[in-house]
Amino acid sequence: MRIKDTYENTIVIQKSEFITRLFRVNSIEEVEEKLAYVRKKHYDARHNCYAYILGDNQEIQKASDDGEPSKTAGAPMLDVLKKNNMTNILAIVTRYFGGILLGAGGLVRAYSSSISECLKLAKLYDTKMQAKFTLTISYPSYNTLLKVFPYIHIEDQAFMEDVILTGSCDLDKYASLKEDLYKYKISTDTLTLLGEFQIEVPIE
Repeated sequence: MRIKDTYENTIVIQKSEFITRLFRVNSIEEVEEKLAYVRKKHYDARHNCYAYILGDNQEIQKASDDGEPSKTAGAPMLDVLKKNNMTNILAIVTRYFGGILLGAGGLVRAYSSSISECLKLAKLYDTKMQAKFTLTISYPSYNTLLKVFPYIHIEDQAFMEDVILTGSCDLDKYASLKEDLYKYKISTDTLTLLGEFQIEVPIE
């Protein structure tokens, strides 16, 4: 799952302030850019811990404790992102120390909670594979297609001797498109798959 916008949330634990930001990122360069921005903004903070995941299959993962005891900040932040099946996301938690030591367990809970609470604010998107195709059909067949194929999204069309259209649909629907066209006596001779692509759809 992914986010498209930036989200921010603050929690206070034992007088320490934890400011969490979630960013949509698509590359390591974007990660570095966001990290530089937060570090500059909070130059006076004790810690700017972070975790990020990139790739359709979460191929790239990294976490940093930024001076907190080992595996008490970045790792638990990354765990929350992974458990929520997130990708293309950067989470940064800025901590202003409140003078009270939280201990290793307390830090793990604080950084985990910071990410969990901020994720609750986020609008999440899932990915869906689409098939793009072309099809040349008669005018009567075109009218039929408009009425009985709601799962097709027409992206472009040219009205010549016949109708030449470019469309897309869910990849799993494309598997049955030829059969559905045949059912309504629409010729499939010119149905050509142009390729597959990915879209992001909001999770309600």
